Amino acid sequence: MKKIFTIVILPLIIIALGYAIIRSLTAPINFEKERTFREKLAIERLKDIRTLQTTYKTEFGKYAPNFDSLENFYNNGSITIVRQIGSFDDSVAVAQGRVVRDSMEMAVKDTLLKRPNFVIDSLRWVPIVGEQFEMSAVVKKVSGVDVPLFEACTPYDVLLRGMDRQLVVNLNEERKITDRYPGLKVGSIDQPNNNAGNWE
Repeated sequence: MKKIFTIVILPLIIIALGYAIIRSLTAPINFEKERTFREKLAIERLKDIRTLQTTYKTEFGKYAPNFDSLENFYNNGSITIVRQIGSFDDSVAVAQGRVVRDSMEMAVKDTLLKRPNFVIDSLRWVPIVGEQFEMSAVVKKVSGVDVPLFEACTPYDVLLRGMDRQLVVNLNEERKITDRYPGLKVGSIDQPNNNAGNWE
């Protein structure tokens, strides 16, 4: 019996312990790699949301209340492009009538987010996990003035779904301790922040 333990069981215990140690050392490294990858994809999408929202506000004076409105604006909306030839700072050119300014309407989808991998139908979805970003738009009084605000975000509990649960809990706790949103967020409906992303 002692011989079986020494030849068979002890080596298995050593291998299992070695595997557990290696796994515990590599888990945080693998977690950070996957987290960085997922954050990169989500940030790109949040930037696209911000681009469309700021253009929507330029056209309508407020932010889109939901993704349906934003997608409809992209697919069917148009924006005014102002073109200027010459400079109004050049008094001679102005006097000679060589400074010209005109505007034209262009389709949003022909103007914004013109890159090969952009698909408007994917805009609302958090990459990999397939759940929607949270998005809100409000008009808030700031120093007595109505200010349109928007935010779009996804918590780490959604963005990092399926990953090591304890490491996600640790990350959330670290964010709460430092009074930061536990996830990725662009804009804010609490106060104007120039539509900054919390990763910037």
